[in-house]
Amino acid sequence: MQKLSRRARVATGAAVLAAVAAGTFGTVSATAAPQAAPAAAQAADTTTSTHLTIDAASKAAQAALDAAKKENQKVSVAVVDRNGNTVLTLRGDGAGPQSYEAAEKKAYTAVSWNAPTSELAERLDKAPTLKDIPNTLFLAGGAPVTADKAPIAGIGVAGAPSGDLDEKFAQAGVDALK
Repeated sequence: MQKLSRRARVATGAAVLAAVAAGTFGTVSATAAPQAAPAAAQAADTTTSTHLTIDAASKAAQAALDAAKKENQKVSVAVVDRNGNTVLTLRGDGAGPQSYEAAEKKAYTAVSWNAPTSELAERLDKAPTLKDIPNTLFLAGGAPVTADKAPIAGIGVAGAPSGDLDEKFAQAGVDALK
């Protein structure tokens, strides 16, 4: 093996030191708290929105399912996000096969119009073609979740013998988030 000259050893040592320092700096930079972008860099044509966490969605769904269970009702519960995407669905023990999809559609309908689905069902008298909108269900049992009066999620319940009961259970899910 060939011996390196003093100059080569110093240059190699400096290169190694620079690499270690760069790696350390990169690690520190990667773990540092993110800083807000300068105001000039933020786009003027963007928005932000609020969404439920999966923990909050689970809490709301479980509260709705528990409310139904207290009244010996076998239901399914669905929670959708602001965009109508299903976050989770719980099928209670003994709930009918139709209740799963109906709960999702009620939740979607509630968040889409930011209103309980029982109120929306009443609108069908004046606008019967509303029921033709895909993935909606204009039956009582859906309730919107709001933040600053804006819809951020929907909770739908289906399977009880009446829509009024379904909506009561959906509202229990909403109330669990307050």
